[in-house]
Amino acid sequence: MILSGKSILQNWRERDLHITPLDEKQIQPASVDLRLGHHFLVVDEQVSGELTLDDEMTYRSIVVEEGKDILIPPQAFMLATTMESIHLPPTLTAFVEGRSSIGRLGLFIQNAGWVAPGFYGHITLELFNANRIPIRLTPGRRICQLVLAEVDQEANAYNGKYNGQAHATPSRIHLDHD
Repeated sequence: MILSGKSILQNWRERDLHITPLDEKQIQPASVDLRLGHHFLVVDEQVSGELTLDDEMTYRSIVVEEGKDILIPPQAFMLATTMESIHLPPTLTAFVEGRSSIGRLGLFIQNAGWVAPGFYGHITLELFNANRIPIRLTPGRRICQLVLAEVDQEANAYNGKYNGQAHATPSRIHLDHD
């Protein structure tokens, strides 16, 4: 069951759900608006000739200073982070969705799948500019929505390779052993 804004607020106030920093105005009828952080990553094309699932990729890190913007070139992909850090209890899972108003500008926002019960850290977002012109983004602006849902029973808390991330975090697929 997807949590209503009232349930989100109650979980947050009771400290079962941690989202910081959070202004109660970010809580929507059935989601929480999250804001764009200051850290971005782009694949370093000078070093990486191709992407593989077996090798660690080289990224260029971009930190946008307070009051500055970042430009996403046309048809470009980059990783970003949320301003907010979250910690889900083992009874909740979450989905990250782009805001409709931003999608209508041609900026696709994803995070790979969902946020597992027990996850803690900042959420890494995958941004893709589907336009033929650049998109200018300002850190601190609402960029996506966190939709929270209850799991049918308390889950084993996520203890994976992305727990505790504090910035935009590159793919760690090369650590998988399958």
